[in-house]
Amino acid sequence: MPRRPTLEFWYEFASTYSYLAAMRIEALAEAAEVELRWRPFLVGPIFAAQGWNSSPFNLYPAKGRHMWRDVEREAARLGLPPVTRPNPFPQNSLSATRAATYGMDHDWLVPFSKAVYEAEFARGQSIAEPAAVVAILNGLGLDGTIILKQAAAETNKGRLRVNGEEARSRGIFGAPTFLTGDGELFWGNDRLEQALAWAVGDRPGAMRE
Repeated sequence: MPRRPTLEFWYEFASTYSYLAAMRIEALAEAAEVELRWRPFLVGPIFAAQGWNSSPFNLYPAKGRHMWRDVEREAARLGLPPVTRPNPFPQNSLSATRAATYGMDHDWLVPFSKAVYEAEFARGQSIAEPAAVVAILNGLGLDGTIILKQAAAETNKGRLRVNGEEARSRGIFGAPTFLTGDGELFWGNDRLEQALAWAVGDRPGAMRE
């Protein structure tokens, strides 16, 4: 069988639109016969390099108000539970992202990632504390304490830093971002369908030699 085209899904646990994308990307990718690569990363250092010390949705209140209403509408349209805002927003996602980075080598990465988003945005729970991440892992039948200890090891912390450097080097400036096999970048939950179409060869607007 020919290899399926691939799509990289770069996501940040503090990101509302990454939440929406994570809840729907699997079914859409399967229907399009596209192989997914889930790529957790931290968007905070990228924002900091742009001079932002918080989410742009906090720095620009009108934009933030619109975002929350937009996410509420989209969640309802997708049949997701009503959005509950975690306090504070954005959440510190370091512990969860370290665990997900460690999980990139394990088959629990996707269910864990979705469980983090559900805790954060469907139930409004904090994901910042290591104990919260342990509880989410335990809820999946895993040993959260051991996993979080391994996730905090220098090797895994280094891998997370390298992932962040890769994101910057490939032009990623926010989340969610989708990267196709030929390096085309699509940003935002509302560009997921276009990213999948591009991955399978439907490429209007492609640059020609």
